[in-house]
Amino acid sequence: MYDFAAMAAWIEFGVRWLHVITAIAWIGSSFYFIALDLGLHRDRNLATGADGEEWQVHGGGFYHIQKYLVAPENMPDGLIWHKWQSYWTWISGFVLLILVYYLGAEFYLIDPAVLDLAVWQAVALSVGSLAFGWIAYTTLCRVFVDADQTVLMLALFGVLVAMSWFYTQVFSGRAAMLHLGAFTATIMSANVFMIIIPNQKIVVADLMAGRTPDAKYGKIAKQRSTHNNYLTLPVIFLMLSNHYPLAFATQNTWIIASLVFLMGVTIRHYFNSMHARQGNPHWTWAVTALIFIAIMWLSVAPMNAENPQEATGSAVRFAEAEGFDEVQDIVLGRCSMCHAAEPVWDGLLWAPKNVRLETEYDITRHARGIYLQAGVSHAMPPANLSWMEPQERVLIADWYRAATGG
Repeated sequence: MYDFAAMAAWIEFGVRWLHVITAIAWIGSSFYFIALDLGLHRDRNLATGADGEEWQVHGGGFYHIQKYLVAPENMPDGLIWHKWQSYWTWISGFVLLILVYYLGAEFYLIDPAVLDLAVWQAVALSVGSLAFGWIAYTTLCRVFVDADQTVLMLALFGVLVAMSWFYTQVFSGRAAMLHLGAFTATIMSANVFMIIIPNQKIVVADLMAGRTPDAKYGKIAKQRSTHNNYLTLPVIFLMLSNHYPLAFATQNTWIIASLVFLMGVTIRHYFNSMHARQGNPHWTWAVTALIFIAIMWLSVAPMNAENPQEATGSAVRFAEAEGFDEVQDIVLGRCSMCHAAEPVWDGLLWAPKNVRLETEYDITRHARGIYLQAGVSHAMPPANLSWMEPQERVLIADWYRAATGG
């Protein structure tokens, strides 16, 4: 009989693969059409009445592309709708949220040191926050419909900062970052499902009925598509962040997450300006680099603010055998029940990421990982299920620094 845990692991892998495939398709089409729209030549008199055109070459062939501001005179045959990439990216992402964070809530979603929640409470907060995200966003779009779009973007940024802080107050650091990404991705996918596609269907229905479509529907759809364009890169960063404890497991996680959205804006501004033939604003890369440096500093700032000498005494003794012995006891007591050839933690068939921490050789070989995951950050143990004490984390950090001369 096939092992259920192994089957579940492969199902999760399959869903994650589907999520990546559909996300690539969605992001690719989104970036392409934004670049295409910005790069259209609108200074030409087109006999067809199109708003703009562009010639492109790819794969050995030439393509002549025209855009109609509202719609062509007649409904074309074989109209292609770009929507399923978005739908399946969200669906597969939500299924992953269930498989990893809801079914594994005690490992990844709940951190008793942050807020001691029951599983149902944590799941309810998760689902409710995603619904709130769409309601808050679409309300802002309607309130600021005639305002400067920069004002709307600033208002949206305020919501994202608030949610960054909120998630770090209720979930583990890993789950907080992931949920902020899911929060944003839900807005993006709902834009497609609730606004962009319905508006396009209204235009198509008018065409088929012989009516002249109202240009406002295309304008609204373009607004939401532009928002999606600027939100895409931060979502990718947030989805990848769960692999990097310095991003999700520090005291400044919510600030780091907030700054990520600013990097997304600066990077997209560069490409959008270039595609629109408005120059190459290279300053955006300098600003992005400075923000990233600030993020790097914020990830270790709480650690650097502490005085290791006051906390644990002279760091020199951790370069000696006594220091290592203490760290080895900590790792064996707090980590090796999972990171072992035969994990004793219920439900684990193998050591996570095949990292074993059972011998002196294992611990010294993975010293940097132990330092980053359990010393500098609180990524491990997940949700601190083995109750690693703050003083033990300090010992680990001091031992690593002493051994490396850091």
